[in-house]
Amino acid sequence: MQTVVQKAKAKPQRQANTTWIRVKKMKMLYIMMLIPMGMLFLFHYIPMYGILIAFKSFSPGLGIWDSPWNNFEHFKRLFSDFLFLRALQNTVVISLLKIIIVFPAPIIFAILLNEITNEKFKKVSQSISYLPHFMSWVILSAMVIEVFSPQRGIINFFITLVGGEPINFMSDKTAFIPILILTDMWKEIGWGAIIYLATIASIDPQLYEAADMDGAGRFHKMIHITLPSIMPMVIILFILRLGSVLNAGFDQILNLYNPLVYEVADIIDTYVYRSGLEQFQFDYATAVGLFKNVVGIVLILSANAIIRRKSEHGIW
Repeated sequence: MQTVVQKAKAKPQRQANTTWIRVKKMKMLYIMMLIPMGMLFLFHYIPMYGILIAFKSFSPGLGIWDSPWNNFEHFKRLFSDFLFLRALQNTVVISLLKIIIVFPAPIIFAILLNEITNEKFKKVSQSISYLPHFMSWVILSAMVIEVFSPQRGIINFFITLVGGEPINFMSDKTAFIPILILTDMWKEIGWGAIIYLATIASIDPQLYEAADMDGAGRFHKMIHITLPSIMPMVIILFILRLGSVLNAGFDQILNLYNPLVYEVADIIDTYVYRSGLEQFQFDYATAVGLFKNVVGIVLILSANAIIRRKSEHGIW
């Protein structure tokens, strides 16, 4: 009996010793990990204390803790504020359009790049495609505005060349949303394709060799081997994208929109920017941002749970 008890006590001790030996072997990796973990804690967890002002009537003179509680007044105001409801609707519409149109674009682009046999042309095409990702929307928006300018834009140049009248695309409510979608796809299609290309490169070549022996063409191999092999990665990125469905592209819209298109282009982030930084309603703006983040978390958890029930793929 004593031997059994001694063995039971010795087992956790051996596991602890094994864990400590493993930690000592990889101590440099843990030291390197301290830097990103410190940044995560400093810039993402400590500022969460400021969320308190979403539930208070914040006064800078009193500070966060001493400002009076407001009995959820900011959250009650959200759903009675026409400007917020309009921003919420615009955010959902723009985000869904980006999911439907922009999200599949890198997948298709990566598969098409994979089918190119000329390696030099393939590398040049890929390099050109992800170059816009490294430019900020401040630069890209200036380029887009110039391209669609009624006086200097190349689009209006061709319109007037065939006898048409110049169109102010950036102030046209019907044209502004398509411009947002197309420019976002142009900026991110190459960068988004990198992860899919890496996944395609990890596919077992024997699968393609077996398909060749069965007489499958390139299209059939693409449909029956390449696409199913990258599907787990597609699902993971799709779940993460659903979590940011209320992020419609703050940098892009802030640099491209104007008061004439507020009706269709004003989103939650730009609404928070105006309410918080321009109108100094810090507490109300925090409540709006908190609402957006809670919705994002709920969407991620829900999408992951649904996909896990239907398949073996998911984030966790």
